[in-house]
Amino acid sequence: MPINNPKELFVLLLSDVRQATERTTKIFQEMSQAAHHPDIKEALEARVFVSDKILKSLDECFKLIGEKPMKLNGHLHDVFVEDFRRELGEIQSPEAKLLFILVKASHLVHLRIGEYVALIAAADVTGHFGVGVLLESCLADTLSFVERTRRLIRDLNRERVAA
Repeated sequence: MPINNPKELFVLLLSDVRQATERTTKIFQEMSQAAHHPDIKEALEARVFVSDKILKSLDECFKLIGEKPMKLNGHLHDVFVEDFRRELGEIQSPEAKLLFILVKASHLVHLRIGEYVALIAAADVTGHFGVGVLLESCLADTLSFVERTRRLIRDLNRERVAA
């Protein structure tokens, strides 16, 4: 699909992050079901809740710019999920499974961070400063999950050393 101006690129990028957020929410739900550690399960379920809030913010972004989300293929996420399921199934150690789930969740979230940084810049370039504010709040929510995931990994390591 040809992109003719910055606004069209912005709509494409915004559509991609919206669709990716929907898919990531489903992945986090699956990860939560696979995690048998109560803290990790709770953190992933909280992330699902926050993702719903982010989706509402992204929908408001489309409303503010007077556009509708585009349909995209989402191939990257399909490959990620396939690899996640396959690799998780190969891990025998319960502790290693938990760590793997957290690492993969962190990978997904870091993809979102990069997308939000680019979208915020694109919002500024296209003169949509209110949209930039909403995207900044999505970025903040995403960054908080990164910090919580880092702490969970650290705590898992402490539990392992203590045992």
